[in-house]
Amino acid sequence: MVCFPFSPLANCNGGVQRRAERKTRSGQKASQALPTSSLRALDNSTPSHGRLQVHGFGHDTDKPTGIPVAPFIDDVNDYVSSRAEVEPTLRSFQEMISKYQFMEVNTQRRAQGLRDKIPDIKKTLEMVRFLKTRKENNPESELETNFELNDTLYARASIPIAETEEVYLWLGANVMLAYPLDEATTMLQDKLAAAEQSLGNCEEDLEFLREQITTLEVATARVYNWDVVQRRKEKAEGKGDDEEKKQGG
Repeated sequence: MVCFPFSPLANCNGGVQRRAERKTRSGQKASQALPTSSLRALDNSTPSHGRLQVHGFGHDTDKPTGIPVAPFIDDVNDYVSSRAEVEPTLRSFQEMISKYQFMEVNTQRRAQGLRDKIPDIKKTLEMVRFLKTRKENNPESELETNFELNDTLYARASIPIAETEEVYLWLGANVMLAYPLDEATTMLQDKLAAAEQSLGNCEEDLEFLREQITTLEVATARVYNWDVVQRRKEKAEGKGDDEEKKQGG
């Protein structure tokens, strides 16, 4: 019997895509999903300044991962009716940008974790395939290998290929399960495909998040420019000084 490492893979939505359905030595099923952070729509923090609540953050969601779509400002007057609403609106936009950036960091972390695990799965899959091929082509031979006992500590061992019927795979959380060679190959292929799909989803989410951040930055600039234009108009009409005196009083 041969032992190979294998780590659990979480998908981009925060759920673990696979559960160990084989029984452990204690007789219990290792079927609990590992807790991971997930992307959530921020409906509870929808801005309520001015008319933003109507076109608000989190009401329109196109992504299946629950990432809310940022409001696109085509006409500033749809969001701001007076200069008094400018500051709350800009503050709301900045809060949205911060939340998108937070989700972006979490997604980048998950994507990096998948990039680190995919090579391990490929390496384990290649080794299982090698054992199957060796068993089919030269079953009477022995395989000389080094087993890793600890970091930088290895032990020399001989593996009788003819007697190798299954491998042990580390599933994480101190769980190791025995798999027949064919079943191990199928399982690893499925997990590799799931990991690559999850990585693709993460990359799509990252692109979507960057688009939302850019949209909000443009919206911030438009509202700010609208405020500058309104201030100049009021100053030209002589209203700006009166408002400043009222605010000062």
